[in-house]
Amino acid sequence: MHVALLANLKKNAPTWPGMSPDQWDDLDSPKTIDGISAAIESAGHKVTFLEGDATLFDNLPKVKPDICFNISEGHFGDAREAQIPAILEMLRIPYTGSRVLTLALALDKPMTKRVLTYHELPTPNFQVFERLNEELDPDLTFPLFIKPSREGTGMGVSAESIIQNKEQLYFQLEKMLARYQQPILVEHYIEGREVTIGMVGNLSGPAARRIPKDQEARRIFRGLHFFPSLEVNTAAYPEEEAGLYTNRMKTELADEFHYHCPAPLPDDLLEDLNWYAAATFRVMGCLDVARVDFRLDANDNNKPYILEINPLPGLNPGYSDLCIEASADGWSYEQLINRILDLAIERYQLNK
Repeated sequence: MHVALLANLKKNAPTWPGMSPDQWDDLDSPKTIDGISAAIESAGHKVTFLEGDATLFDNLPKVKPDICFNISEGHFGDAREAQIPAILEMLRIPYTGSRVLTLALALDKPMTKRVLTYHELPTPNFQVFERLNEELDPDLTFPLFIKPSREGTGMGVSAESIIQNKEQLYFQLEKMLARYQQPILVEHYIEGREVTIGMVGNLSGPAARRIPKDQEARRIFRGLHFFPSLEVNTAAYPEEEAGLYTNRMKTELADEFHYHCPAPLPDDLLEDLNWYAAATFRVMGCLDVARVDFRLDANDNNKPYILEINPLPGLNPGYSDLCIEASADGWSYEQLINRILDLAIERYQLNK
């Protein structure tokens, strides 16, 4: 098959005076593009890389791919990760991964948390601030955690994200509102371990965006393959990272990533995490691949809380979480990439 690899390279991103230095931290490097291209070619496919922007309207009809491998993050807009899939659906071109609505919802952390709350899935209590003069919800108790609503790669996450009092809260709010120009998420801070669960697959049969009421079916994971859990070894990092999986750790220190994979977890807790990951995958309408991030509450017997889901997880062959998890499961990088591609090929019935 002819596969168009769609992504946004950091080196091709627009720049302007005064832009935030972490503006494009979630965009990809040539190493990722080369790795994915080589993996897909190893399965006998032809690969053409295309920048995931407005040039696709002209370039896709020229290239005429059978399917697109999409990892485009987008540049602008509060649903930027959904823009390329929207173009592909307009042009009726198959693509890997989740569809427009899922990608738009997942990029918006408060919207994701509203969906999780509706389905009674555990996520920290939260409030969204649009202005500096808004009062803190009295139901929210310190310590709190603050971050931008619509960013990835831990953007805005540092030791200063842990908030101990109102003075500190409004000081950080003022900085973040000015820097990111978007609503700011404030949630109850869960002190404890940070664990991520990666998965590939699709829920078998028609899967509504709801949790089945049938308790016997409650923990059926049909169609999903879970990789070994990954825990960030925060103790291996400088104290100034405050035990968090910070933006600096995901960017500047990415090549020195310290982790446990599989994470040292009891079987019953791991089953809970897999179940919550599958439930989040389901209610968010994910397809083919996703990664769900958790915090385990050290003050409540390691009770898991869902922080967010990433339906466009990083695929850097050297250090992305999902790639590390797949490797710990005995999968090669080529197997991971081609499994994601094959799942989409199966969904679109292109192999018939």
